Amino acid sequence: MGKRFETIAAMACMTTLLMLFNFVFWCSGMIMLVVGIWMRMQLRDYVDMSAEGSGTALLGLACLGALVAFIATLACCCTAKGHPALLYVYGAFLAVIALLELAAGASIYTYRNCLTDGFDLGLNQSLARYGTDTNTKSRFDTMQRTLHCCGNRASTDWVDLKPPKDIPKSCCKINEDLCDPTIRSDIYTEGCYNRVIDFINSNIGLVAGGAVGVAFFPLIGVFLACCLASNINKAKYEQVA
Repeated sequence: MGKRFETIAAMACMTTLLMLFNFVFWCSGMIMLVVGIWMRMQLRDYVDMSAEGSGTALLGLACLGALVAFIATLACCCTAKGHPALLYVYGAFLAVIALLELAAGASIYTYRNCLTDGFDLGLNQSLARYGTDTNTKSRFDTMQRTLHCCGNRASTDWVDLKPPKDIPKSCCKINEDLCDPTIRSDIYTEGCYNRVIDFINSNIGLVAGGAVGVAFFPLIGVFLACCLASNINKAKYEQVA
């Protein structure tokens, strides 16, 4: 009888811990979903100007977050019902999720390298299309105002074009109504390439590192799910015995 009570107490403890884990796991999925969408929106203008731009990796992170939240919701039902087979299946899903999160972190890091490699060419192409394409003009102006930069590598890129173009007002570091882009002291002289690369590295590197770090968290759930399933089977055996 004493062993049975010990087993029941262990089951109650494991159930509580697993329910707590499911809640935290659900929260981590929602965070990945929000961060993936937020990063895609933040980098949208820069991605569109890259010759190799693509939001696939960030959208993949958002989809993985949605999957994690969905599985965590179902896991609460499995835990509440206390069915050993479902708990073992849940543990297997968690192991797969851990591998997917590792892959997501690696793909985002690779995506960062591909994105930065295409920017030099992409920004030069955007310079050439500036003034003839409304969307390109809007994105470039937004980038220059936001990052306080001008041109690709330097503000002189505008006049070095063939044919040369006037330096746009979005390069101004003073009030645009009072700014004269031909006066060097009125404009930003640093190019946007380095500013964009720094922005991408500081944000995507953090997201990729977070995805890799979170990848080890599901392994805790694998351990708890398997322990709970084992205790449930043990309790059934002791009840029969």
